[in-house]
Amino acid sequence: MAPLLGADGEASDIAKTLWKRNGERLKPFSFVQLSDTHVGFNGPPDPLGTQAYERAVDMINGLRHRPDFVLVTGDLTHDSEKPGEHADRMKRFREISNRLHVDAVRCVPGEHDAGLDGGALFRDVFGPTFYSFDHRGVHFIGLDNVSRAKPEVGPEQLAWLKKDLARFPTVAPIVVFTHRPLFDLKPEWEWFTSDGDEVMNALASYENVTVLYGHIHRQHEHAAGGGRVYFVEPKDGATVKSPVKFQFAADNFTIAPVPAGTVEHPREGTGHHHLGVEMDCLPPGQEIPKGTPGWVHFGKGDNTIEMQLTPGKHKFSLEAGDDLHRTIPGLCQTITINVEP
Repeated sequence: MAPLLGADGEASDIAKTLWKRNGERLKPFSFVQLSDTHVGFNGPPDPLGTQAYERAVDMINGLRHRPDFVLVTGDLTHDSEKPGEHADRMKRFREISNRLHVDAVRCVPGEHDAGLDGGALFRDVFGPTFYSFDHRGVHFIGLDNVSRAKPEVGPEQLAWLKKDLARFPTVAPIVVFTHRPLFDLKPEWEWFTSDGDEVMNALASYENVTVLYGHIHRQHEHAAGGGRVYFVEPKDGATVKSPVKFQFAADNFTIAPVPAGTVEHPREGTGHHHLGVEMDCLPPGQEIPKGTPGWVHFGKGDNTIEMQLTPGKHKFSLEAGDDLHRTIPGLCQTITINVEP
């Protein structure tokens, strides 16, 4: 990774800000993702069991350029109901991991690590099941979507995630790592997270997000959205004078007036802007409220407005809505501005 190196303008400013915040000079780095090592398992379809992880450690140590750290996205071990055996397998995982020639091995649990006891043993051996850290200008977030005995993150962790993200501007580079996919890859096989949409909505305002997952025992890539809506002005964190002019734009998404008459089927890839005043992004698929002071609808396809604001800090969310005024996953940005007296 080469976070924000050689960037100009806003990206360069945020690179300097992250450098000051984290106390690390920005420079390229690499890391390795491993998943589903299942230490302790022995039998079909993986007769090598623990030996496969030992081989992976040797391969990483043999790399020409040493990675800074290793991320393990769950199922470090294979569970066992035999007393003491699961703890022994976690100890074995740590012993093998200690052979890695890297500065850190950071893990989140899989259902085989945390499904039987809600993550209690994992926490005893490895620490918290969800957490965040910063490295070379990139913010990393480890999420736990297995410890609640069902595939979900849960309201407490979602609240923590939103608070953690609020510290960063929307251009900050973010890497999320977790066990199960955050989208519905194959729900009948539990290849999903039931509140994954809420996680992705919390991340929707951020422009540089990568999500890493495991669980499915195969290589897979998934691109969410691809379009975005954003504030042309004012910028996030700007100090301005009232009245404040807002201008919006969209990439890879068509902004157009709502069709006249009754809309039965919204147009694909087309919608209009909504501005939330002192509002956060709404969950995907939710109808944006009408006739309230909190949300301004731009159903004619327009993209500017001027507002009188009181001095102090104000929050605004730009939300794309379809022809039925329903939110669209990934198409929202939240900014905070300061209005001078």
